[in-house]
Amino acid sequence: MRELSAEARLHLYARSVSRRSGTGYTAALYSAFALIAAIVFGTLSVHPF
Repeated sequence: MRELSAEARLHLYARSVSRRSGTGYTAALYSAFALIAAIVFGTLSVHPF
């Protein structure tokens, strides 16, 4: 019974870690899109010629 408890704790820990890394991945994805949009709109507003 003790091994089952340790296995359940490990499973819950893995789920919590994957949930946290999922939100970090989403934030990184949105910030990358925001950076690309800022570069594109910034270069469109500059008239080199």
